[in-house]
Amino acid sequence: MARPASMTSLPIWLLALVLPTLAHEHHDELTEEQSSAPIDAILWLHICVQALVWGVLFPTGMVLGLSRSRWHVPLQSVGFLLTIGGYILGHSHGGRAFLAGVHGTMANIMLIPIALQLALGIYLKLHIQERTLRPYAVVAHGIVGKAYPVIGWTQMLFGAITVRGYCRGGHLGQCLAHYIMGSGFIAYGIIIAILLLVGETWIRRSGRSPEWWDSWVIMLWGIVNTFTEHHGSGWSVKDMQHTILGVLWWTGGALGIFLSRNNQRSVVPSLIIILTGWAMSEHAQALMISTKVHSTFGHTLMLAGVARIVEVCFIVPKYTPLEEGDGHSEHTLAEGKDEGSTAASAGRAFRHLPSFLLVCAGLLFMSATDEELDYVHDKGMDHVTYILIMFSVAFLLYTLVVVLINLYSTSGRNGASAVKEHAIELTTPTSKWYAPVPAADEGEAEPMHVIGDED
Repeated sequence: MARPASMTSLPIWLLALVLPTLAHEHHDELTEEQSSAPIDAILWLHICVQALVWGVLFPTGMVLGLSRSRWHVPLQSVGFLLTIGGYILGHSHGGRAFLAGVHGTMANIMLIPIALQLALGIYLKLHIQERTLRPYAVVAHGIVGKAYPVIGWTQMLFGAITVRGYCRGGHLGQCLAHYIMGSGFIAYGIIIAILLLVGETWIRRSGRSPEWWDSWVIMLWGIVNTFTEHHGSGWSVKDMQHTILGVLWWTGGALGIFLSRNNQRSVVPSLIIILTGWAMSEHAQALMISTKVHSTFGHTLMLAGVARIVEVCFIVPKYTPLEEGDGHSEHTLAEGKDEGSTAASAGRAFRHLPSFLLVCAGLLFMSATDEELDYVHDKGMDHVTYILIMFSVAFLLYTLVVVLINLYSTSGRNGASAVKEHAIELTTPTSKWYAPVPAADEGEAEPMHVIGDED
């Protein structure tokens, strides 16, 4: 049953009433006293609330929306209310002052997807003009909702940069390189985890192996890097290394695309990862701690590439096409074997290794900027402690990822079938991308992302 419009629209009324009254002074220049003042309790509360909402609640709500759980709307409503409260706290703190920067700008920009998601969610709940605008609203609601984890990750990163005062002046280029590439490795690991754990039906329906997609991304990213890593007239050692890495990526990506055609698996993306890791492990740095962190990052990336080669060549050497009438996906690993067989169990366990190592490598690279390592060095921390901190963060992040993947497999419309058969039942697909699933409270079918077996 749809909730009353007055209750459903409460977050929008709060936005309309509260946000115009907010006034937070952003500074173009700071005194030493302002920049070194302690962070007060209000600002710490702002940080904790927004990290909880955008790092945990909204991703969880997104997953519950994908599985059509009845808890999706309540959880997202709580998240909206908390993020509005966090926004107010962020404009009400005392203590340390900050220069005007991207974090404050992004906070205002984020009001657009927040308001859009609220409006679309309310419209869909009220079931107005279901046969005209509703199909487009469903698609838009899904797109905006799936963007929330990316938006939240970006804003939390901007917040950390703002607190430390990093990435200004001549440090901007290095920050962009480390944070974008590091986030890319983390996203790569998360996507691999999703595909290997619950996404095999999608892979089989698309008719493309994961390496085909990987190779396209690698090639396009390499083309961008080839022409953006050199600045000025002279060529530094780092300019040469970064530019040739771009060339390596687009040449290797082109080969990977060709070898991965016709649903064939390829080791080329893994080889590119290994070579990139080796290059980074040999990257000369000014401080010893920086050299050690870059070396560990490179070795972790190399190990991720080796683990991916093992997965490609020995765990799942081929994804069989999804034939018409298949009700659910069975992992290639399990074909001809009992579900609880030693080989199948070992394979399922091994599939986490490439993903986890990519997440570790991404966090290490993000933490290896000159400003961060200068700060750590000045505090007297050694590279062993610093690296172990990053691996601890990687364990927490990967735990959240696999918990959300498992939640999707066991909640909402997937819960009953997961309990019944330990696998998610799917309707017969009508296209290679999506399969229609009847809505629980209406007679029409809406698109869903199809996933495979529960891990």
